Amino acid sequence: MLSGLRLLLHSQAHRPGSPAGRCLRRLQKGRDFANSPAPVPGSGTRGTPLPRPGPAAAAADSESGRSSRSSRRRRAFAGCARGSPRQEQGTRPPAGRWQRRRKAEGAGSEVAAPVPSAGPATGRCILPRLGSSRGGPAVPGSAGPAGRRRRPRGACAGRAALAGPRQQRRPMGGSRGGLAGQLGGLVRAQPRASLGLPMLLLGTYFFYCLTGSCEPLPPAAPEEPAAAGGRAGPGSRRFPQAIIVGVKKGGTRALLEFLRAHPAVRALGAEPHFFDRGYEKGLRWYRNLMPRTLEGQITMEKTPSYFVTKEAPKRIYNMSRDTKLIVVVRNPVTRAISDYTQTLSKNPTIPSFQALAFKNVSTGLIDTTWSAVRIGIYAKHLDNWLQYFPLSKFLFVSGERLVSDPAGEMGRVQDFLGLKRVVTDKHFYFNETKGFPCLKKPEGSSRPRCLGKSKGRPHPKIHRQVIQRLQEFYRPFNMKFYQMTGQDFGWD
Repeated sequence: MLSGLRLLLHSQAHRPGSPAGRCLRRLQKGRDFANSPAPVPGSGTRGTPLPRPGPAAAAADSESGRSSRSSRRRRAFAGCARGSPRQEQGTRPPAGRWQRRRKAEGAGSEVAAPVPSAGPATGRCILPRLGSSRGGPAVPGSAGPAGRRRRPRGACAGRAALAGPRQQRRPMGGSRGGLAGQLGGLVRAQPRASLGLPMLLLGTYFFYCLTGSCEPLPPAAPEEPAAAGGRAGPGSRRFPQAIIVGVKKGGTRALLEFLRAHPAVRALGAEPHFFDRGYEKGLRWYRNLMPRTLEGQITMEKTPSYFVTKEAPKRIYNMSRDTKLIVVVRNPVTRAISDYTQTLSKNPTIPSFQALAFKNVSTGLIDTTWSAVRIGIYAKHLDNWLQYFPLSKFLFVSGERLVSDPAGEMGRVQDFLGLKRVVTDKHFYFNETKGFPCLKKPEGSSRPRCLGKSKGRPHPKIHRQVIQRLQEFYRPFNMKFYQMTGQDFGWD
């Protein structure tokens, strides 16, 4: 292989204009020049006297030197960086053209320019300290005949220029040759090295994510609303200590509004649906939805669909196993009719209640896949919750008694939450139009607090036989629910 490479280099070196040929001829010329005898002062290369340049020639020489200054710097530094023709340690390099010209001009009274020496067989430049431009000795070649600065040329001209007087004014530059160029290269290479650690971390993260070993990054939390003056309000946002988890059309909205009348309760008004629909948004997002609470206050929210969501118990348990759970239950038959009434108000074209409740009307087979029927099987859903929470973490509120005796049920709720009984019978009045109680006018409000128009709708008329068949269907599930909760709600 080495012989093949040697033949290829030999053939390229003899091709006219090839880079390899130019490189070899330049190296050979440098060796011949290094081995040639030093010129005699006042003579040419082979003893021929050099003519003294006139003013016009000096001006032209100065102009040409000014135009090709950058190229000379690059060539000088390139020669020093690649290594000058190999010299023996302790020998002086051959005199350059600028030294010969200064000697020919008769500058014998000036101090001789210090000549850079070469390191031990490495071609490395070793520069002496030159004099200052203000108080030090004059340097030959620092000024031309026209008073302009002249740069030395040769193997170590790039570094000699940096060591000269101009170095005091421009100590470093990215476009300069010599040491400044090397430092500039190191600075430019530093960002490339600093990218190594971030790339390694990103590669490690994506490797584990592709194998399914990491969880997705949490999404950005919503911005907290600022209080008046641009500052956050008092208190802090906490996870809810109590959640009304069910059931739909059981009276959850009424219970939440009654609880919000208590000064120690701060509740989220809207249903967040976090543990059934938005769990992928992260717990930080969920906590930032909660209102700010002070010391001694509790945070609450209500989403009735949690009770029938299979994943909700585990997710709430992972958030806090000490969460208190409130379930507002109602006669499942009445609850199913109320659920259908709400759906009918939004979509009047749906089939009749009887068509949706039965798979086969003649046989009386109940369709348990219909959500209005499935939600009323309370025992089945409670069994899923008891796998994560003990029965002591639950409070079951009767939707019927919440209408007939709201103060009594609210007393039980306040005791369960560890609150002082503040909301009593003096806070309620019965609304004859809606058919359920409302809160009396709170302090600082112009009207009483009552539920909206979507509450208390009149139910459609359902055949008595359909109602009896549903009662028979729910009876065994109700009895089991009574046993599990230790309460008889009187639905049969």
